[in-house]
Amino acid sequence: MNRKKMSSSRKHQLKSLMLSIAKGLLEAEAVAAEATRAQYMEETCPPLSFPGSMADLQELVKKLHAKIDKIDEERYDLESKVTKSNKEIDDLKIKVQDLQGKFKKPALKKVRMSADSMLQALLGSKHKVNLDLRANLKQVKKEVKEENKNATEVGDWRKNIEDKAGMDGRKKMFEGEA
Repeated sequence: MNRKKMSSSRKHQLKSLMLSIAKGLLEAEAVAAEATRAQYMEETCPPLSFPGSMADLQELVKKLHAKIDKIDEERYDLESKVTKSNKEIDDLKIKVQDLQGKFKKPALKKVRMSADSMLQALLGSKHKVNLDLRANLKQVKKEVKEENKNATEVGDWRKNIEDKAGMDGRKKMFEGEA
């Protein structure tokens, strides 16, 4: 099976031929669509003739309103059928996926979101609590104890040593441990 390569001029000629055929088909399809549209409009919307008297005009307006109502009902019915069929299609897709047993896990995106906005998204408008954790903390005032003040004074350590010096100080140390 020896295949020869096609020359570039031959490729160009075939490509232009295919494009011209496709263009002709598209034009024919557009003409056919326009003809069906015109036929539909003739069937559903007869040519408008304006009567001379006021009563005839009112009658014409009533007929037009009746037609509009009828078309609006049809549109609503078709819309509800489409939504129902879309829901059925989604349910069937889920069932097919369950039966296949292959679950495609979507790639998760990293989202930076505060706790407030996350609760807002989950709970909707019900969420009114502000989770500013720093605001909920207790305010603690530091009270400097007098014992700590005495420990920092210079004379305090000397006094302590003098108390422990001699036999009285050692006795106190042993009595404190025992």
